[in-house]
Amino acid sequence: MTPVTVFSGKTLALFGLGGSGLATALALKAGGSHVIACDDNPAKMAEAASKGIETGDLRGLDWSKVSALILSPGVPLTHPEPHWSAKLAKEAGVEIIGDIELFCRERAKIAPNSEFIAITGTNGKSTTTALIAHMMREAGWDVQMGGNIGTAILSLEPPAPGRIHVIECSSFQIDLAPSLAPSVGILLNISPDHIDRHGTMENYAAIKERLIAKADWSLVGVEDPYSEAIHKRALEREARAKASGKPIGRQYAVSVEHGVEAGISLKGEMIHMLAYPGQERDIGNLNGISTLRGLHNAQNACFAAGVADIYEIWHDDPDVIQRALNTFPGLPHRMEEVGRRGETLFINDSKATNADSTEKALKSFDNILWILGGKAKEGGIEPLKEYFPKIRKAYLIGAATEDFAKTLGSDVPYVRSGTLDKAVEQAAADAAAMNGPSVVLLSPACASYDQFANYEVRGNAFRDLVRALPGIEAKGA
Repeated sequence: MTPVTVFSGKTLALFGLGGSGLATALALKAGGSHVIACDDNPAKMAEAASKGIETGDLRGLDWSKVSALILSPGVPLTHPEPHWSAKLAKEAGVEIIGDIELFCRERAKIAPNSEFIAITGTNGKSTTTALIAHMMREAGWDVQMGGNIGTAILSLEPPAPGRIHVIECSSFQIDLAPSLAPSVGILLNISPDHIDRHGTMENYAAIKERLIAKADWSLVGVEDPYSEAIHKRALEREARAKASGKPIGRQYAVSVEHGVEAGISLKGEMIHMLAYPGQERDIGNLNGISTLRGLHNAQNACFAAGVADIYEIWHDDPDVIQRALNTFPGLPHRMEEVGRRGETLFINDSKATNADSTEKALKSFDNILWILGGKAKEGGIEPLKEYFPKIRKAYLIGAATEDFAKTLGSDVPYVRSGTLDKAVEQAAADAAAMNGPSVVLLSPACASYDQFANYEVRGNAFRDLVRALPGIEAKGA
């Protein structure tokens, strides 16, 4: 745990007692704050109370005595409208912050020079976070990994010399962290997502930019126009800092589609670092690494290798970056190979909850038996039409079935499977009847909430269904 002492002796309101909210309440209490916590779920209130956290209805607070409202990232701050607790705080002139901000303030107080890598982007955050952490551990660092990837940031050990925090940040978390200033800030990409929570695409991109705006070093993917514009502004910031004599690291571009003037790019299967004109080298080879399959994972690997290069982890161990790439186990639910039967691969890509994420999987395979559907997001699967020739058949599940059937039309053979178990059964049977290699791919391009609690539950169900098939050679069992 990281006890938060920056509000010691102060009264704080907290709304949202999910995993990160409860961890935050405990960290604040450990740091000497008086926390009054609330949640719409009585069971979560009871759990917090059982751990010694004072709970109550924030509507009855004397807000003039409250120093801050700590809001969980899942609770709306601005759109579609502010949560009632946020409205009360704003009316009282009380600042509204989240757990990432608390970490940043505690770091500034107890270990301002400790290393802090923050990662954001619409897609690829978790894989990049995990790969960076894996590389730094391979190099012997004390790595604390968490944030949006699963472990609440305040559940980690506190900032300290020789320790590095590798933290995945969602746009919701960034929006609640005004002093976010990591040692290295990473922005992978920006595509439409969470517009219901941020109002406009421009506002969503501006929030993402805040992660790198105060970073000592930044790595920004330049494949999309929003990120490219953000990188140009980062270069301007670097130039201003140099002109004023202020120390600042480089602001690097990352691209897997074209070369860069300064940064990391892909040359064939090689990760190529160009720090300055004339100073360039290959820093990793992706050939044959199944856990980093596809151009999107090549981009994730470029970011991770770029961070490793910034920290010069190769200085005492020239092979450490390549070894880390070769031994990276991958993440569950992200193009995870869960089984093989004959020439058929079964791939769990349940984390693909929008079309942009599913596009990465469709790019990576041929002869696809595609399981998709759930609670559709804006735009549906229209952006994926160029990949329809790669799909042998589609198996539609969940609430999006009829909308997706219309989009597939006569371009792709499909069946209305309805449920995941039926889809796996049908796809496996069709694969067995095919000649040559094929891929049964769960890449839903949808949220899971119509049939599953979250994408992890959906992915676990797929994994279990595949492993129950006769003749399966299971992976990662």
